[in-house]
Amino acid sequence: MSRSCYYLVMIIDKKITIIRIRKPVRPDINERLHWFGSSLGLFSMRDRDKSCFRLFIELLKAAKLKVPMSSDDIARHLGLSRGTVVHHLNKLIESGIVVHHQNHYLLRVDSLKHLVNELRRDFERDLSDLEAMAEEIDKYMTL
Repeated sequence: MSRSCYYLVMIIDKKITIIRIRKPVRPDINERLHWFGSSLGLFSMRDRDKSCFRLFIELLKAAKLKVPMSSDDIARHLGLSRGTVVHHLNKLIESGIVVHHQNHYLLRVDSLKHLVNELRRDFERDLSDLEAMAEEIDKYMTL
């Protein structure tokens, strides 16, 4: 399996890694969800019990019901320590996938398609800023 990594640091202090991974062939929803999250660099090889993946699924279920969850609720549902849950939530917040509001967590938007569109807009905005800065630097250096 070949992987190409691209690191995107967004101006709004969000960091997401896009990893090119072969798409699953079988129509298994768990494989597709794992591919989706892995392609966004959300799940690491160090996460042996797949706790971040399980947390991601729990947040998807909460999004479907439109019910934000506390870290204690998530820990209880998944049988994980609150520390483990908070660690993964912080990573998902840093990536711009999850938002924190009044001690509750929820996906940034209500569907994965909307999430990808939001990330695309973030990326395009950041590339525009980079392009403008590159133009200024080129002018200054007379390139």
